[in-house]
Amino acid sequence: ISDLELPPRGCDDYWSEFKHCKSLRNRFHHYYTYGTSPSCQQWKEDYHNCREWEKHRGTESKEALQRSERNRLAEQRKFTPVWKLRQDPPRDWHMPLNQEKPQDS
Repeated sequence: ISDLELPPRGCDDYWSEFKHCKSLRNRFHHYYTYGTSPSCQQWKEDYHNCREWEKHRGTESKEALQRSERNRLAEQRKFTPVWKLRQDPPRDWHMPLNQEKPQDS
């Protein structure tokens, strides 16, 4: 079987993501963090599309699954980094911590 005939992930991965999404711990965490319950419907749809793709090689389910994966990756890429990445190490990187360094008072 070539890579073009396989789903982007194994179908069990989609099912595991769906079960994790529906777990009490994840629901509590998501509600605490975002103030809403997580939407797990996309994981369930992806799982069913994956099974459909494996069983019947349907182009519609294949395209839906690939579109979902592209959307998921685009969503992950749109966040900006929290910290600015350094180009060079600090000048005093070799010095012991909190020693021989002037204290700001």
